[in-house]
Amino acid sequence: MINIVLFGKPGAGKGTQADFLKGKYNLTHISTGDVFRYNIKNETELGKQAKAFMDAGDLVPDSLTIKMLQDEVEKHAGTAGFLFDGFPRTVHQAEALDAFLISKGWEVTATIALEADDEVLVQRLLERGKTSGRPDDQDEALIRNRYQEYNHKTAPLADFYKNQKKFYEVDGIGSIQEVTERLSLVIDSLN
Repeated sequence: MINIVLFGKPGAGKGTQADFLKGKYNLTHISTGDVFRYNIKNETELGKQAKAFMDAGDLVPDSLTIKMLQDEVEKHAGTAGFLFDGFPRTVHQAEALDAFLISKGWEVTATIALEADDEVLVQRLLERGKTSGRPDDQDEALIRNRYQEYNHKTAPLADFYKNQKKFYEVDGIGSIQEVTERLSLVIDSLN
């Protein structure tokens, strides 16, 4: 089983690359955003709890996010592996993911970071915002704030996975195919 954490700032191409990688390597793609939307739309107990925090303008606590992800993993127990997109976002979440996977006899195989210059990513998101309808992709100040949040909370994950010798950086600039090829080289080297 191969379990990949796809890592990178908003706009780095995680979702786009996940679409290619899940097919190529027969992985189950688990996107935190998709899991949240599913649970909220279907009014699951976890979704109702998450919505209450979000409606109050608060971040959904790690414990609730972790429980949603665990439930999603349980639905796909027979998979060849997982591609985690948008999770973990903090060291605490990474520790919880490790503990959960170990309880299943699995582990994170690698964390791959799509690296790209902030200025390139800001322009990418502003372009995406023209068609995505997402207000957070249309306001440069909001985009830059997301990067500050990322640097503060998520970037420490790099050290967490480097200490486990499971961290790989890939240049996220170039055509979709070029980036996919770079990612594939890393994943192929894991076997």
